[in-house]
This record gives sequence, C-alpha cells and structure tokens, in this order.
Amino acid sequence: MCGIIGILGREEVSDRLLQGLRRLEYRGYDSAGLCTVIDGRLERRRAEGKLDNLARELDAEPLPGVVGIAHTRWATHGAPTRDNAHPHATGEVAVVHNGIIENFRPLREELIAEGRSFASQTDTEVVAHLVSREIERGADPKEAVSTALKRIHGAFALAILVRSHPDMLIGARLGSPLVVGYGDGETYLGSDALALAPLTQKISYLEEGDWVVITREGTQIYDKDDNPVERPVTTSGASAAAIEKGNHRHFMQKEIYEQPIVVAQTLKSYLRPLEQKVALPQMDFSFADVPRITIVACGTSFYAGMVAKYWLEQFARVPVELDIASEFRYRHPVLEKGGMALFISQSGETADTLAALRHARAEGQKIAVVVNVPTSSMAREADLLLPTHAGPEIGVASTKAFTCQLAVLAALAAKVARDKGVMSEEEEREIVEHLTEAPACMNAALAYDEEIERMAPVVAAARDVLYLGRGPDYPMAMEGALKLKEISYIHAEGYAAGEMKHGPIALIDEHVPVIVIAPSGPLFEKTVSNMQEVQARGGKVVLISDAEGLAQASEGTIATIEMPKVHPLIAPLVYAVPVQLLAYHVAVVKGTDVDQPRNLAKSVTVE
Repeated sequence: MCGIIGILGREEVSDRLLQGLRRLEYRGYDSAGLCTVIDGRLERRRAEGKLDNLARELDAEPLPGVVGIAHTRWATHGAPTRDNAHPHATGEVAVVHNGIIENFRPLREELIAEGRSFASQTDTEVVAHLVSREIERGADPKEAVSTALKRIHGAFALAILVRSHPDMLIGARLGSPLVVGYGDGETYLGSDALALAPLTQKISYLEEGDWVVITREGTQIYDKDDNPVERPVTTSGASAAAIEKGNHRHFMQKEIYEQPIVVAQTLKSYLRPLEQKVALPQMDFSFADVPRITIVACGTSFYAGMVAKYWLEQFARVPVELDIASEFRYRHPVLEKGGMALFISQSGETADTLAALRHARAEGQKIAVVVNVPTSSMAREADLLLPTHAGPEIGVASTKAFTCQLAVLAALAAKVARDKGVMSEEEEREIVEHLTEAPACMNAALAYDEEIERMAPVVAAARDVLYLGRGPDYPMAMEGALKLKEISYIHAEGYAAGEMKHGPIALIDEHVPVIVIAPSGPLFEKTVSNMQEVQARGGKVVLISDAEGLAQASEGTIATIEMPKVHPLIAPLVYAVPVQLLAYHVAVVKGTDVDQPRNLAKSVTVE
C-alpha cells in the first residue's frame, strides 16, 4: 500500500516523480501528491483519486525544482481527501510516509498545546511538525530528523524535504521498505526497486531502523542508534518493461496469461527433472526433526496455505496449524519446540505477517518464507527462503503470485515427506512428473477463456454468488469468491461443499449462481451430490470440471467450464485459471477498475 519516490536531481524532477508514481499504482491508492523546493520555499500539488487528476493539477500549475518527493496514499488516518493527501508540510518541512504512526495522538496533542496548527487528520503530519520544531530550536536537519525518529512509534517509511536545505533529501524506515537508488549525479528514494527501475538499477536496501541523508556531496546511511553504516549496493534487476500491459486490456489479464511460464520458471528452481527429485535451497535444519508446521498468511496467500495444509498432512503426515496473520499473535498460540513456522506473502512486507514472523522467531520456531520479493524484509529474516519467480505483479488482485506460491508449496510438501521417510523415491518421481505437467495444463485451461467470457454476464447480473469445493478445491472455492469480491464488488462466499446443508443452503434461490469446482476423482461424487442439493432448490449451477466429470454431472447446469484432466495434486494450480478468468470477465462486464479495485492495496504495510 502507498508508494514513495524521491529525487535529488540535476534537472527538474516533477515529471519523473509523476512517472514514478505511475509505476507504483499497482500498490493501490486513493490520492496522490508531490512537493519540490523552489526559490527557498516548499511547493505542493495534491489531488484526490487517480494520478490523472494530479497530472491535470500539474498541467494547470507546473512544479519546477530539482529536488522533490511524491506519494500515492491509501487512506488509514483520515478520509481520502486533498487535505489528507501527502506530502504534508509545515513552512519548513515536507514529508511523505508509508505505514502508521501508532502514537500520533499524544504527539499531536503535545504539538497543538505548543500552538502548532494541523491541516489534516493524518498521523503523518506530526512528523513534519516534530522535525520543524527541532529546526526552529536550532538543530540542523540531520539532528532534527534523528530526534524526531526517536519520538515516533509504529511502522514507517519516510521521505523528507527541508526548505532551507534545497540540496538534501532524508529517508527513514522501520517496518516498511525503502530503497536508495544511485544514478549519474543523482540519488533517489523509493518504496521498492520497481519505482526506480527506469532511473537506476543500482540500489541499497535500508535495513530496519535505518535512516539516510542524501546531499550533493554523497549519501550517508545511519542505523537506529545513529551510527554511520554501509549497506551493500546491488543491481535490482527490476525492469520498467515488466509493468507494460503489452496487448492485454488489463494487467490482471496479462498476469493470468503469464501463469504457465512463471510457474514453469518457479518449478525450475525446485525440481530436478532428470533425477526426478525435489530440490530446495540449503538450510541449517532438517525437516525430519520438525514435529509440527505452523502456516501464517493473509488473503490469497492464506488460501495457498490452506492448500498446502492438505498437501503436507496427506503426503508428509506432519500436523499443520493454519493461521490468519492478523489473528496469530493475539490468540497466544502454543508453538511446539523444534517446530517450523511457514510464512507466505507476495510482497514480503505485509505488516501482519511480518509481525507474526517475529513472534514465531521469538518463540524459537525455525522460519520458512515463501515470497515473490527475495530482497524483502521477510526474505531477509528467513532461515529457509523459498522464492517464487512470478515477476512483478501489478494487478492488485493476486493471480500469478498465487499459483507460483502453490507450485513452491507442492514441492515443499514432497521434500518434507521425503525427509520424514513417508514418501518413497517412486512416489517422489510421480510428484515431480505431475508438477512438470502443470504449466502445460494451465496453458490448456487458458484455451477456455472465450467460453468463460461468454458466460460472464450471467454471473455479473447477480448480487450474491456462492462457490463450492471439497478437499483442496475448498480453498480454491474461497479464493474464487475472494477474486470476484475484489474486482467486481459482487458479494461472494466460498464453502466446503458438504457444509451447504449446515446453513448456507438457506441462501439458495433462482437468483444465486453457484460455482462448483469439481474435477473428476475421489471427491467428485460427493461434491456432485451437494451440487444436486443446490439444483433441487432452484440454484443456478456453473460446473467447472474435466470432460469425464461434465459427462456425468452437467445435466441441469446453466453453464459448464471444461478443464483438462489432471492429477489431483496439480488441480489447484489448473483450476485457479478459470476462477480468475471468471472474476476478470465479470468485472469487465460490470465496468469496474480491474487492476486497482476500490479500497484495496497491493501490499498492506499497516496492521
């Protein structure tokens, strides 16, 4: 959520700041703004809504200046209005901020008692006043920021401009990522490497508690205790081309179509097809010694974790706990000695999941992380890093990151099973063979796109939609419902098919489409039995199955979606495709903002 870019440049920066914000749109936002230093004063342009509104502000009132900061905001404190949009400023200091200042209320009251006036409802504005106060007391900007940082509690990434020092840019991070970029006579700050991709590939990742002072003379990073430190300069590898839609209408559509190739790329890291073995990165512990696995995640990643629970318990016979990250710490979980905690995240920066990771670490758990950003906070704190290789995912609703997570988790389940001695070499070979087939099967599933598009208007007309599945297809039903909610704004719920008769069947009438995920196999007959209960009550059923399943159970359905016949292990990867496409086409029919749905953010960096 939210996005930051800052430039200490040689030429005017406002156009490049705006372009940097456009590269950060995928994170989700509801207002935006930028600030530069011009002739010894701070000048801002801010706007509600999309960046086109900010662009119009800049067209009407251009903003010169060779140093500036910019921000896309996702509202936390205060409504998404122009007054609450970043940057926030006093006469002396301008600030942009990702995250949350937990103690902003007492700080705000303290500052108001001193006669200071606030122009917004945000927590961020207290930072500008704290730094300004120290400068007014005679501190230089570096001392002022150091003092202010020691007063604020929470999670933050900050970029700060000072009116009286027009050749200086200051940044800080705690619990929210921030990178420094090095260019030709210019220096940059960004929420992530993608924001800086067209400007530079040379970056340094600030570590927890770090803050940085950037001037024309050079860049100095300090740790949380104000000690000068060096952070490695790395090549980011982020590409501006990665955020182009190509010939697709939306990023989400492009990313759905990228899944066969990115899943194949991901599996290359975990499979040895010639030896027909699963291979994970080196680690300093053995799965054979792990008595219990605790999986923690949010949103779509949580549903990937649900599928992994089925796999780990079925193949490896290891008990698995599954938690929503925002609930994990607050139920005071009992974590078994020697256990492993597995965290799943697209960004590696999700605040709830990161806090849960640190709690599990403090409780003595080994930490494994499945993540799409191998330089993220979670990745750096892992004992076992299991990267996906989905590439940048711009659409807010996760698609390719999800299926790449499933690919990694399937390989992990097989490796745990082998290490525990409950899976034979022959069974491992079969797992590798089926996983190797997954990308081609996903590609075959994409061939039904037009068929799904044709049936989308039926679902688009509904107010409520139910999804049903059994076994690993139950979390896929929940994921399908989430996708529909996220981008079409239709109320949808996913249920275990056998639970229908325990309450949800009361919702069924002729106006409620029911999407049934039922590949042929051991659970097919029971799922169809539950589907027939729905049909008997007038429910409009859309059946997603393979040819064998459709031949047995398509009678009475309003539509069917045929999938290739696949092994149950890879069914979740393959059946992700139709539920994603269905949500996508329904949203297109309804005319919603597919890539940036309202109220949602790509990376949720506050609890």
